[in-house]
Amino acid sequence: MSMKMRAALLLMTSALAACATAERTVQAAAQPAAQTPPQRPAAVVEMPQDRNVLFWTSEQRSIAFRMMERFAPHGVIAHDPARVRALTNGPALDPVLALPTGQRVTLADYVREQRLAGLIILHRGVIRNELYGLDFGAEGRWTSFSVAKSFTSTLVGAAIRDGRIASLNDPVTRYIPALAGSAYDGVSVEQLLTMRSGVRWNEDYSNTQSDVALFNAQRPEGDVDAVTSYMRRLPRAHAPGTRWNYNTGETNLIGVLVERATGRTLSDYAREKIWGPAGMEADGAWLYNEGGREISGCCMSLRLRDYARFGQFVLEGGQGVVPDGWFTRAGTRQADIGRPGFGYGYQWWTVDDGSFAAQGIFGQGIFIDPARQLVIASVGNWPTAQDRERAMLRQGLYQAVQAAVDAQGRRAGR
Repeated sequence: MSMKMRAALLLMTSALAACATAERTVQAAAQPAAQTPPQRPAAVVEMPQDRNVLFWTSEQRSIAFRMMERFAPHGVIAHDPARVRALTNGPALDPVLALPTGQRVTLADYVREQRLAGLIILHRGVIRNELYGLDFGAEGRWTSFSVAKSFTSTLVGAAIRDGRIASLNDPVTRYIPALAGSAYDGVSVEQLLTMRSGVRWNEDYSNTQSDVALFNAQRPEGDVDAVTSYMRRLPRAHAPGTRWNYNTGETNLIGVLVERATGRTLSDYAREKIWGPAGMEADGAWLYNEGGREISGCCMSLRLRDYARFGQFVLEGGQGVVPDGWFTRAGTRQADIGRPGFGYGYQWWTVDDGSFAAQGIFGQGIFIDPARQLVIASVGNWPTAQDRERAMLRQGLYQAVQAAVDAQGRRAGR
């Protein structure tokens, strides 16, 4: 690591530690270090006093996203060196991709335009393209943001197969009794998975007073965990099952539910049910909230190839880990999001052509197309948390890669 990067890390660490209250200091020394990222000749950047990443500058994020676990408490998801899934290289795809201006661009142009740290395309389990940007590299880890939601929902499937969750029709209060008497009375596990609880929630990333900006600062109340303590105060807006509303807090409730049902931490359960079976090549990290539990709606750190390995594991059905057909249902529209051709499944964004995706703010994503045996994973740092034009261009990339695979199949006579 360069001296400038070390200085930036020290500035970041001291600023964040200064913001911590007396009850909680940021300590990472006891945690295993991440793989050292490539040297980055950036100027020293003063990190913000605000600990909320939604309000950091782009340069601050570019430094932080590759090392989130360096300055925050976290759980380690250990990989198994004996089970690493080898990824081999195949001939590169050359998708025809155009910017909104109509200009044709290469994949390298796309990576620069999207401000991506990495992009990888697997077809039939073989690497067809792998590119890096923002001075990031294959041995670094990058934060997931809401891509973690799809990992968490996979743990629900595992808990069902293990008999720890009896049914998706069970009331949430069966597993989280502290929600009894709240707006979550009568809400099922499936309604939680599909974000159709009917409970009021504000996911405005630009508003410092929105629920999504405030809830991770919540502390436990007595023996009630921090997430449940916040969520049980929310009022009901609609009858359960009648409206879809994107709600990161509810993914965190799903994490609490999995912990209660299995008696395991999410990091440990993910090690057994995802990291080993998917053949991850490196340890992952999962940041903790104020209550010392994994933030199950966010904040895993993985290598780019391990994001792709998870996508391949999902594509292949997660056999032996989740119930048969789990990902077919999880990746199919279960909720209407008000956008023709698209929907929401079990913490996956769905497309009516049978493909589905995990998506995180600032450009993180895993796209899965079972019909074409295609996985596309990307990590990045968009200028804003949500960017409609860049999101459209990302969808354009997915379609261009699908078209390239189809054209190749026609040439091969398949």
